[in-house]
Amino acid sequence: MRLRDLESRMREREWFHTLTLLPGAWAVVRVDGRGFSRYTEERFDKPFDARFGDLMTDTARTLLTEFSGRYAYTESDEISLVLDPSFDMFGREVEKLVSIAAGTASAAFTHAAGEPVAFDARVWMGAGDADVVDYLSWRQADAARCSLNGWCYWTLRHEGRTARQATRQLDRASVPDKNELLYARGINFNDLPAWQRRGVGLWWETYEKTGHDPVRGVDVTATRRRVRVERELPMKDEYRTLVQGLITA
Repeated sequence: MRLRDLESRMREREWFHTLTLLPGAWAVVRVDGRGFSRYTEERFDKPFDARFGDLMTDTARTLLTEFSGRYAYTESDEISLVLDPSFDMFGREVEKLVSIAAGTASAAFTHAAGEPVAFDARVWMGAGDADVVDYLSWRQADAARCSLNGWCYWTLRHEGRTARQATRQLDRASVPDKNELLYARGINFNDLPAWQRRGVGLWWETYEKTGHDPVRGVDVTATRRRVRVERELPMKDEYRTLVQGLITA
């Protein structure tokens, strides 16, 4: 058998390697921590630990930088990275995009934490910027829901409830019921840190940096770019307005 024929036959079996992002489509790569429920329970305070939040924020910064993304958003153990229609790394190949994104997130978090962890990744696509705004609104709503549930669950656990008892007590509880559960214990959910309830956003911003030109002997101003980390995100319509401006800038 000729090597060229063998290679051709084998290449044909790499079926999913030919999948690419649709031309002109917005894309969001979402990475999630694998087995992070157990990992975080054994190492971090519950329901929220600023140390873990910082690790996720630093990982999001790495993804935003490595992929030249438009916006990154992190809540709980997930990160959403927004890629605009002009994104063309890896020939827009989906298989490479998800594998490298998961690998990058895993490496960044592992390096910072000092122990191995793993992320998986998936791709979402939208036809226009309005779809992206809807997506990000959805993830922020999920952040609020998970935050409220987490605070209620771990408040009950810290009181001595078993995992099954706490889950059963919250199973049919409404949002007002959950807020009242916390309030009765001196916790006002709306007063908790915004990053716990709304997630953290990261995007590029420009700033002016002043330096000195030793040749001409004068001060000069240069425009630089840096990643902004916002832990006090607005919510609902204000958040939609913010991300609409960021992705269309």
